[in-house]
Amino acid sequence: MTKTLYRWFWVWDFEKEEQWFNEMAEQGWVLESVGFCRYTFRQCEPGEYTVRMEMHPYEPEYIEFMEETGAELVGRVFQWIYLRKKTSDGEFNIFSDIDSRIEHLQKIARVLMIIGFMNIAVGLLNAFNPTHVGFLNMMCAALLMYGLGRIHGKTEALENSRQIHE
Repeated sequence: MTKTLYRWFWVWDFEKEEQWFNEMAEQGWVLESVGFCRYTFRQCEPGEYTVRMEMHPYEPEYIEFMEETGAELVGRVFQWIYLRKKTSDGEFNIFSDIDSRIEHLQKIARVLMIIGFMNIAVGLLNAFNPTHVGFLNMMCAALLMYGLGRIHGKTEALENSRQIHE
């Protein structure tokens, strides 16, 4: 049995998305496939799987490496890859230490910054356009910069945690 659900997650809230997948798996619904805001789940034993996601370009070598660890590629959307692994195979963490988590957040920040600045540039170019398209770009840029701030806060917290543990 499968079910498809539609949900929106902001890129800076990827932990909430991952948490939702794992709550679903605890209830006996494992992520089976992904699309833009579309998630298909299939029934499984409650708690049978752990699901992880990562912003990572599609590289067959990396996927092969992950599969060697027992993980399965569920799918990908844009730069995000979705993986699952049976909990009976042990703990499933993509990021092994604080530095790898910080590096992941920096990847997300770079994408947000590039898209945000592109929207600012287009917004400024269209600032005096009577169609008001520039206003939409500036709104998008503001939202993306908000997300960049959220990612920066998470990165800063990890950096502070690293200093405490050194």
